[in-house]
Amino acid sequence: MSLDYAASLSKYPDKGLLGQEELVDSDDKLANKILCLVQAIKDANHIVFITGAGISTSCGIPDFRGPSGVWTLEAKGLKPKVNIDFEKAIPSFTHHAINCLQNTGKSCYVVSQNVDNLHLKSGFPKHRLSEVHGNIFTEKCLMCGREYLRGNPTKTIGLKPTGNSCDTIKANNRRCRGKLVDTVLDWEDSLPWDELAESEYQCSLADVCLVLGTSMQIQPTGNMPFKTKHYGGKIIIVKPTED
Repeated sequence: MSLDYAASLSKYPDKGLLGQEELVDSDDKLANKILCLVQAIKDANHIVFITGAGISTSCGIPDFRGPSGVWTLEAKGLKPKVNIDFEKAIPSFTHHAINCLQNTGKSCYVVSQNVDNLHLKSGFPKHRLSEVHGNIFTEKCLMCGREYLRGNPTKTIGLKPTGNSCDTIKANNRRCRGKLVDTVLDWEDSLPWDELAESEYQCSLADVCLVLGTSMQIQPTGNMPFKTKHYGGKIIIVKPTED
């Protein structure tokens, strides 16, 4: 279950600001903001979406720091009431909307902090996606770097050996046989340099950096929107809480 992932992480005392109250705009104010967002998307040549756990809560996967988040409730000795198996979760309207937008020909890139595989499940192309915290369905070969997208979640997290080996055929017609590891980061693991570099590069190119479903408390992802701003782009944050 999705809660098992949170429980598998190492103990870490400082989980950031938890349980911020969610705010709701008036209908008029919300309509105004939506019009501004639509215009910004229409005008943009390149958009980067930075997504967090908040876009998957409607799929039955709890977030971490929201009012009903895993760590918010953990601090009160409680557990979320909603908790679906990762393999049973289906993409939300948000996942599909992002994919539909790029299917219209709009240049889009997604920097995802989620490990739930729902961007790929929605049909969003892998080469336009950086999963900076990993994917719980993916194993990676330590020798040749090949990735395997599985139908079930890995049983390990923290870049540990899964017990499987790589079956890629090399130039000498022999199997690679490198050890496979999961790709999901634990608290102290560094972001994969290639995913980090590509994410920062895409943010530097973006006319709009659209932040969805994340409090942006985890670095260095939290600073990525400033790359867009530095090069003259706009930062738009969809976040129902007050900083």
